[in-house]
Amino acid sequence: MGTSVNLTTTDACSTTAAPPDTTPETPRYPFAALVGVPDLQLALLLVAIDPTLGGVLIRGPRGTAKSTAARALADLLPGAPFVQLPLGATLEQIVGTLELQDALRHGRITWRPGLLARAHGGVLYVDEVNLLPDALADVLLDAAASGVHTVERDGISQRHAARFALIGTMNPEEGELRPQLLDRFGLCVELSNPDAAAVRAAIVRARLAFEADPAAFVACHHLQQQTLQQRLQRARQALGTLTWSDELIVQACAQALQSGADGLRGDLTLLKAARAHAAWHGKTAIDLADLRAVAPWVLAHRRSGTAAAAAEGAASAITPPWQSAAPQRTSAAPYDGSAPQDGKLQGESPPRHAAAGEADWGALPPQPVGMAPPLAQIPGGWPVPKP
Repeated sequence: MGTSVNLTTTDACSTTAAPPDTTPETPRYPFAALVGVPDLQLALLLVAIDPTLGGVLIRGPRGTAKSTAARALADLLPGAPFVQLPLGATLEQIVGTLELQDALRHGRITWRPGLLARAHGGVLYVDEVNLLPDALADVLLDAAASGVHTVERDGISQRHAARFALIGTMNPEEGELRPQLLDRFGLCVELSNPDAAAVRAAIVRARLAFEADPAAFVACHHLQQQTLQQRLQRARQALGTLTWSDELIVQACAQALQSGADGLRGDLTLLKAARAHAAWHGKTAIDLADLRAVAPWVLAHRRSGTAAAAAEGAASAITPPWQSAAPQRTSAAPYDGSAPQDGKLQGESPPRHAAAGEADWGALPPQPVGMAPPLAQIPGGWPVPKP
């Protein structure tokens, strides 16, 4: 660790004076107007209540409201910044820089804040996080979990607050995250294209109304937005008053162990997410229903390879590989802040024993295979068969 010094903080964009933009800003799509994604809405609210959860990863195909939902969350945090990580961002742009040259010219060291500092108290949105270099993803996830970041250069360090709700989106068709990075995300929500005509019609109808008159559409949902803002503020204030009983801690650890989650990060995140869930619903105590409600988003992406393979094998015995074993819960009704209360993880299905002869379908008869001749090692070359 370097030595902390008094630094002068400047905005990296203050050196160039841009003309004022007189173009009216298009209103964001209201969070309350999202249709068919109640699980995603609740997961985003939990991260807004407790940013130390480590962010939420939204996985899904194109056109499933991933980016729209992320931007809509910022409007529920009045005065909070919404920072989007630009494509091709460098490490210095993210963490900021220490201008040591100013020490020679002016006798002081200038710190230029990066995106982490600018996102403090708000939302940091990363699109296509699976395409981000691992080193940058590590920095983002570290800051999201700890709420602080330290910039170091030539023995000088600058520590600053960086508490924000991290939202990452990705399309699995474009590549996966390494398991080490996937585990760092507190919550993970899987989205799929709605397969109900009524839900699709409700989504299209709302989108057409927003595009026709954004201001009128936002005004129509103003009361719902205000209600969500007030409820979110109360939940954030009540978060520190909720504690976990010893029995609940044992239940959380048992549930994480049963799911096959690697490490203990899942146990800790499960308890934190349950506390945020209880705060959102105005409870005075955290109970087992809160654990069950958030378990799919906390544990499903943390299962070890063996446990995941066993679960997929059990599901494939019932469901063909071209069909989803865990359909996404969708609804065309307005969002009410509810969550699944059965505690069943997405993708879990009861095992079924294959009928007699079913497991042998497509099997080939055994074929005799001759023994390969012994190999002789040629010095400095490849092994070759003995004559």
